[in-house]
Amino acid sequence: MIDNSSEPLIPSTASEARKQSWRAGVLAVAAVILVGLNLRMGIASASPLFHDLQEMMGYGTFIASLLPTIPVLCFALAGAATSIVLRRTGLELGIALSLLLLTAGLALRVVDSTWALLAGTVVGMSGLAICNVAMPSFIREHHGNRAASMTAVYTTTMSIGATLASAVSIPLAVQAGSPTAALALWAIPAGLALLAFIPLSIPGQRQVAKQGAHVPAWPLLATRKGMLFTSVFGIQSLLVYTVVSWLPHILISRGLEPAAAGLMLGIVQAVSIPAVMVMLWMASKPSLLRSAFLLTASCSVLGFTALLLLPVELSLPTSVLIGLGFGVFPLVMLMLSRSGGSAEETTALSTVAQSVGYLIAAIGPFALGLMQGALGSWTAGLVIILGFAVVQLLFCYKLGGLRTEAETHQLIEVDGSAEAERP
Repeated sequence: MIDNSSEPLIPSTASEARKQSWRAGVLAVAAVILVGLNLRMGIASASPLFHDLQEMMGYGTFIASLLPTIPVLCFALAGAATSIVLRRTGLELGIALSLLLLTAGLALRVVDSTWALLAGTVVGMSGLAICNVAMPSFIREHHGNRAASMTAVYTTTMSIGATLASAVSIPLAVQAGSPTAALALWAIPAGLALLAFIPLSIPGQRQVAKQGAHVPAWPLLATRKGMLFTSVFGIQSLLVYTVVSWLPHILISRGLEPAAAGLMLGIVQAVSIPAVMVMLWMASKPSLLRSAFLLTASCSVLGFTALLLLPVELSLPTSVLIGLGFGVFPLVMLMLSRSGGSAEETTALSTVAQSVGYLIAAIGPFALGLMQGALGSWTAGLVIILGFAVVQLLFCYKLGGLRTEAETHQLIEVDGSAEAERP
């Protein structure tokens, strides 16, 4: 006799699997949104308070220049170790641990001392560095068939988080009665992102990725593709983090009220939100990818020219142009998420582009702060930053000539004057 008592278990098991898959998908989307919100909050919230923090703690020019440089250095050094970390922990658990570091570091900044401010920034930004490198691979693994739309969500929420942090940082400090207390409050959204990743990082629940061969990151730096990604990523990061670090300070020194200066940084971030959407829409059309790069990079050149030459009363159009120039970042991230034939290749290219790129970027905030302290003026430093914006425009023209070939998942160069694919 055949026992059919087990037959009802088949549809039940299938139904349960579908529910589990749906829950995992929702969590994966929520994770992208929450991590995106946190990627610039911890940095953008500090920038409007640098002037008050220096007055309260009494540190000198070197610490004042080092403080906004620490995040970028952490992105370079901790980001370089991301491939090793993820091989040991797995993708989801590695991101969860990085969010734990971010939460702990931001919370440590509540202590009213220079050492806690520096230590908390190092710990928190080291966690953020791992997220920076790992998220393109996470998007590829969990949202491979909709990488463009999820990259748009990721970069848009990043801009929303930075906008919010810049705009409310000073009012929060006033309400909290201390700039350090206001900085520590940003540990709360970081903790929420951690909670979203905990279920994804449980071994029995997380998506099991196909394990490919290990792809070493550093040999990619010797390739033309690796050099282009690294150069563009490094220069755009230099420009972005110099603005995020020093724009309020520059405007305050020219006579703008601190709250208004923080608001201008918020406008830079807010303008970047529609810019991201437009740039990614253009990037979805192969014939418009290079145009997207050139459009946003040109706005960056115009914005830094305006910051150098226009009076502080015209800070609004200057901020708008600089914000439009932030569109380079999502274009690079989209191309990174589409590159390579596996998550391992994507992580390798992302590691080398971001770790070396952020070392380049660290020059900007640190050098601009030191030059202002030595010369008593922002002018010479801003001229150099404008020069980097022009170089970025040239590199964006070359990077915009790369395409993602769906059949092989390899990036190939497309020259408008040539029909054939180059080797």
